[in-house]
Amino acid sequence: MYKTWEELEKECLSCKKCELYENRRNVVIGTGDKKASVMFIGEGPGAEEDAEGIPFVGRAGKLMNMALEGLGIKREDIYIANIVKCRPPGNRNPSDNEANACSDFLKTQIKLVNPKIIVLLGNVALKHILGNTNGITAARGKWVEKEGINYIPTFHPAGLLRDENKKIAFFKDLKEVFLRI
Repeated sequence: MYKTWEELEKECLSCKKCELYENRRNVVIGTGDKKASVMFIGEGPGAEEDAEGIPFVGRAGKLMNMALEGLGIKREDIYIANIVKCRPPGNRNPSDNEANACSDFLKTQIKLVNPKIIVLLGNVALKHILGNTNGITAARGKWVEKEGINYIPTFHPAGLLRDENKKIAFFKDLKEVFLRI
C-alpha cells in the first residue's frame, strides 16, 4: 500500500502490472475531493476517460452529473475512482487479473479519502469490493457496512443509457446517500 497521494499517483502512472497498460493513452486515477464524505467507484475508463485521464466524462458521466446536480451536489465535492485505472479494450469488463492488479491502488484511494459512504456503480464494483456476484439488480439500494464504511450498490450510469427504466431507482439511491451525510 502507498502512504501518500504522490506515491500512489507515481506508481499508477508507471504501472505495468497487467496488459491494459499496453494500449492506454492515460492512466485514469480518480477525481474530486480527496477528503470527500462520499466516494463513487465504477468499473474502468472508457474511450473518453482514457483520452482525458478523468473518470466519468463520457455519456454515462454526463448522466451521473445531471443526477448529482438534481440533488444539489457538486461533482467536485465527491471523489470518483474505478476498479481499474486503464481502459479495457472495447470497453469490456475488466478481468479478475486486471482488477487484482489495481486493487492496491484502489485500497489506497479508499484509505486516503476515508469516506463515510461508498457508492458502488454496477456489477464490477459490486463484485470486486463486496464480493457479491448475485448481480446489481438484486443488490442495488441495500446498504452494507464493512470496516466502518457504508456501501450502497446501484446501477452503473452506462446501464441507465441502455435502460431508462433504471433511472428512477438510481436517482432514489443517490438521494438516500446524500440524506445520510
